[in-house]
Amino acid sequence: MPSQLLLAFITYAFVTSITPGPNNTMLLASGLNYGFIRSLPHVLGISIGFALMVIGVGAGLGRLFAAYPPLYAVLRIGGAAYLLYLAWQIATARQMQDPITPGRPFGFWKAAAFQWVNPKAWIMAIGAITTYVPEGGGLRAVVIASLIFAIVNAPSIAVWVTFGTALRRWLTDARHLRVFNISMAILLVLSLHPILFGHGPR
Repeated sequence: MPSQLLLAFITYAFVTSITPGPNNTMLLASGLNYGFIRSLPHVLGISIGFALMVIGVGAGLGRLFAAYPPLYAVLRIGGAAYLLYLAWQIATARQMQDPITPGRPFGFWKAAAFQWVNPKAWIMAIGAITTYVPEGGGLRAVVIASLIFAIVNAPSIAVWVTFGTALRRWLTDARHLRVFNISMAILLVLSLHPILFGHGPR
């Protein structure tokens, strides 16, 4: 990958990773409710799950959506329904978990699997392959792109966990915590607007 194209791709990966969206909203809430260490599997699940998605898109899944647009519509509706469920789970969380006591943060496998029903992740992956992977680069170029994205993505999204963890000391009051969780749930629902009413992969 030429140096100019590489820099542009790293910028794309950083901007799309660190800006608000379903994953980052959930990570912010996870950092608050479960702490930084217990949220790390969630972070790694997102980064590795998305990297595998980029490989999948590069291997031909993106062309499948282009050939059969109704498949994307089904994915979009299913993903939206799952996001609504997650928003409800966040809104109804009643108290912060102590970092050393049992709880139910989003695990690695669940976070990785979520990327495959997240329409925004599909759009990001298809954009990465169609825009930044040189035509004719083959599977090697796709794998390199996925690794670069994972390397950029992990620390970018971990910032949101850090924000959430920093808020723990300020939201010890149950009422304030409830307002925060409801606000995060509303943001998660609002993130559905571009997913449901925007344009699908091209």
